Amino acid sequence: MDSATSDPGGPARPPLRATASDGVKIVVVGGFGVGKTTMVRAVSEIRPLSTEEVMTQAGVGVDDTAGARDKTTTTIAFDFGRISLDEELVLYLFGAPGQKRFWFLWDQLFSGTLGVVVLVDAHRIEDSWYAVDRLEHHGIPFIVARNRFEPVAHTLEELREALDLPEGIPVVECDARDRESSKQVLLALVDHLYALSSAPSARETAS
Repeated sequence: MDSATSDPGGPARPPLRATASDGVKIVVVGGFGVGKTTMVRAVSEIRPLSTEEVMTQAGVGVDDTAGARDKTTTTIAFDFGRISLDEELVLYLFGAPGQKRFWFLWDQLFSGTLGVVVLVDAHRIEDSWYAVDRLEHHGIPFIVARNRFEPVAHTLEELREALDLPEGIPVVECDARDRESSKQVLLALVDHLYALSSAPSARETAS
């Protein structure tokens, strides 16, 4: 039976289909102000749970706002949303905080996740190095999505080289503000996870 919940005083949330049988946890990580909250909000079919708070004087000298000077709010725990990709597959999305002082939460968010989207600001590529390093350390599958708010000079292949990514990791373009563009990123991750699960293991290849 389909079920729906609603927020007090707000519109009813779309029901989770009765045919939904597979739920997959996906985490979106990246540097401060790269667009993680924006992506979750854009693609979620329910009203996202957000822990954004107004940035205060206490963050001055602690949070690096270079490249995101117009940002007035910040995620202090995580964002959560949901999207049904088809009749059976549902993705539960968690947007991780980008500031260094909240990175300790990342390992907890990674628990139980099948895959991760590393969202990259085309003008602050170095902010993504930590995310790539942690994911490689944990052995968690991931793809890289360049959030393109405006034209940039370098290509996706140059981005791959800058992040020192092997050819097997997909690198895609997106606009985190656009629902369809963000959905295509998630589909690229699902396709990547499927390809990894379908690939023969080293033992099978050897035999």
